[in-house]
This record gives sequence, C-alpha cells and structure tokens, in this order.
Amino acid sequence: MATDPTRPRADRADQADQADQTDQARTHFHWFLPTYGDSRNLVAGGHGTFMSGDRPATLSYLRQIVAAAEHNGFESLLTPTGAWCEDALITSALLAESSDRIKFLVALRPGLMSPTLAAQMAATFQWHTGGRLLLNVVTGGESREQRAYGDFLDKEARYARADEFLDIVRGLWRSGEALTYRGDHLAVVDSVLARRPDPAPPIFFGGSSAAGIRVAARHADTYLTWGEPPAAVAEKLDRVRGAAAAHGRSPSFGIRLHVISRDTSEQAWAEADRLLAGIDPADVARVQASLAASESEGQRRMLDLHGGRTDSLEISPNLWAGVGLVRGGAGTALVGSHEEVADRIAEYAALGLSHFVLSGYPHLEESYHFGEGVLPVLARRGLWSTGERRRETVSVPFATAEPAVARG
Repeated sequence: MATDPTRPRADRADQADQADQTDQARTHFHWFLPTYGDSRNLVAGGHGTFMSGDRPATLSYLRQIVAAAEHNGFESLLTPTGAWCEDALITSALLAESSDRIKFLVALRPGLMSPTLAAQMAATFQWHTGGRLLLNVVTGGESREQRAYGDFLDKEARYARADEFLDIVRGLWRSGEALTYRGDHLAVVDSVLARRPDPAPPIFFGGSSAAGIRVAARHADTYLTWGEPPAAVAEKLDRVRGAAAAHGRSPSFGIRLHVISRDTSEQAWAEADRLLAGIDPADVARVQASLAASESEGQRRMLDLHGGRTDSLEISPNLWAGVGLVRGGAGTALVGSHEEVADRIAEYAALGLSHFVLSGYPHLEESYHFGEGVLPVLARRGLWSTGERRRETVSVPFATAEPAVARG
C-alpha cells in the first residue's frame, strides 16, 4: 500500500498499519458523458422526457470531458442511452481514439439488438481499445419510450428478456463452441463469435423492483443504485446480497450520484442555491408530471425523496435532492466541502459500495473540483489509489543552480 510522503512519519505508519484492513483500490470513481448537452445550470428532462443542454454535445466538447476525467484519475465514463441523447456505443467508440487509459461504461438496452450482435460489438470494442469497455445493462424503464423503438413488451417481460439476453451474451463470451439457446423471448442457433472479448466486459446492472433485483442477482458484476440516504441504500443492498447468494454469487456495489464539491461548505451550498434559483417552475411542473407516470421503481423512490417541493431538499447530511426536481433518473447530489463529500463517500463505502458513478454541472469544470479536491482527501484516508492519476511533473532547468556572480 503506497504511502503519502508529504504526511508526518507517524501518520504514515498508522496508514501502513491499516493496509490489511483497507484496500486502496477498493473504491472506483467514474464520471459521466452528457451526450445530450451540458450546462452551468441543471438540465431538465430524461427518463422518457427529452433533455438538452446549452453546451451542445459535440465531439470536440465531449473530448474535453474525456481528457479532464482521464487527467483527474477517473476510471471510466458512463455514456447514457435513451431517445434524448446520442447513441452510447457509437459515441464511446469515437471518443476512445482521443484517450489513452480511461474506460467507457456504455449503457446498453438489451431489447433493441440481437444478443449475438451485442456480444460481437463488445468484443470488437475490447479488441480495438485494449479492453476499455464496461457495460451498463438498462432494461428500459418506460414503455412509451420502448414502443418508439418498436419494443412492445411490458416492464416484467423486459426484465425476463434481459435475463435471457445476458445468458446468451455471457455464453458467447465464455466459450468458443457454437451456442444454441431457446428462451421465451430470445433464441439463437449455432451462434459463435470469431473473437471473444479479452477481458469480458464487467456487467453493471440496476433495478429496484423485485424483477430487477432477480436479474441482477444472476448477472450483475456490479449492482448499481441511485443515490438515496444511507439507511435506504443499506436495505436495498441487503436484498441484493441475499438474492445473489442464492445463486452462489457476491457482486460488488455502486452508486450513481451528482456532486457539488467546493473548498468550503458555504461555497458548495451557494452553488446548489444558484442551481435551484435557475430552475423554471414550469420545467419542474412539466418534468414532475412526466416522471409521475414512470413505471420505474427506482424513479418512484427518487420522486418520494422530494415530493416535488423545493424546500427541505437536504434529505440526509450533504445529500441534496434538488437535481431530481427537473431531471429523471439519478436525482440526488452530494453537496459540501471536499472533506464533507469525502466523509459521505466513506459512509457509503462502509455499507459495501465500491463504485461511485458521479457527475456535475458543468461536467467539465466539476470533474476538476472533485478530482483536485475530493480524490486527494480519499487517497490520504486510504480509500482511493492515486495510481489512476497521471503523474506528470515539470522542472525548470538550472532552477537550483547558484546564480552567476559578476566579476569586475
């Protein structure tokens, strides 16, 4: 376990003593690609409602976010899927060329393509990027949006199909033998890949309903939840652990959150107040009416955190539900000083969460606030390894040489 040479010797010794108890690599931090556009204000919409920012999601702008995330030590970038944003896999493939190390956590809807094609595309991505693909499998929370893509299954059936989809995909990844599979929704005959992915992409999977947890228990390498107060998160993780244990599995766990981190708590909450003041009440009413019709259990839990009200939005210490007033999906943010945000992350980590998928407004600037403010705090506490951050220094030639002496 690496120690920080800038810390006092006794402190470094204490840190070394904790090496067996705390694995620095056990927390993983991921950032977000706003492929619908970015903004200095909250972007309204999502989860079946169209959204767009006033900074267009051009490749040149997204490349800046990729470079910033890579520079700041994030492990991957979540690329969303939906009618309101650009295609996740194509965008990620285009951006992979402009990066060296960072991975792409690509959201994929299993009902919109053949499982064999999905398995093949993943293998191609791994081959050309040197293994930088992770997959976030999203069943599709809204039937009205799925119907626009020609998918007419209801929510329960979509989860059943996702189960079969992942059976096929993982079967193709595991073996070079021809696979024949017949399920209630999907079937393949003599399916085989010319190239299997190396490594096989980890599967991230979320779902708060009983059906979602049932599929996650069988397939998720990492189970993802949206940001709720710690007690609610702990209860959900216990349910997933129990369901996975029945299959002899023990997935890791992650959480999806926004973040507003500043040098002081006052500065962070002032920024949250600014974002709140910039929300048009008409947007709140429009988005809340749309989200109220959501079939997603996770979305219902997000709405229950604030009830559409703009007061009492700090629902737990440093956990702010203001984002969810106008944004579907993940609707909470960690707000506070860098130390306070690190405290909350440590609290979630103590529950067993090891993956933190974060975002902020704007995504470019906020990646630096978190990367330069919070990650060093977590590194000092032994909760994150600085190995993901580029170690680049600049020296000035002869800067330490003795000055020349003029001779008369």
